[in-house]
Amino acid sequence: MLKLLLTASLLAAPQIAMAQAANVAQPAVNAPAASAGPQPGSFLLPSGTMLVITPAQEISSKHIEEGQQVMFRVVEDVVEGNKVVIRRGSPVSGTITWKTGRAIGGKSGKFEVTFDSVSVSGRRIALNGMHRQEGRGNSVGALLGSMVISGRSAVMIPGQLVNVFTGQDFVYY
Repeated sequence: MLKLLLTASLLAAPQIAMAQAANVAQPAVNAPAASAGPQPGSFLLPSGTMLVITPAQEISSKHIEEGQQVMFRVVEDVVEGNKVVIRRGSPVSGTITWKTGRAIGGKSGKFEVTFDSVSVSGRRIALNGMHRQEGRGNSVGALLGSMVISGRSAVMIPGQLVNVFTGQDFVYY
């Protein structure tokens, strides 16, 4: 009798496992797929859209350090489909990614700023772009081999224009 019960339970085990598997929630076959594009009533600002920006304040190789955050402002409204998507004055953040100071012998200071994002109605849009600023060297000092004359610091001032590009699609309403 024990042998018969053991055999019956072994034969029933695969059927129980199959019944339990059938009770697992299965995804609906006719479920709508997630849409890749904008929803009805929304619009898309495509990746690669150009923005013209300017420093919010003077940036000098004399006073900055690598890794420091610097602020810029959008100069012109960015319009897509007769709608202003990014307003003039919107803040743009950048990071100083490389810097050299001025040096003896006429070498000028230099720095690079990599643009991170622009803020639009509390949302951030990633940016692609980098700008290298170089100070003027002192060619007279370099020609004479002077060890006393040094180059000039690299400086960006408000009003100096730089082009950057959106690094992602942006859905807006």
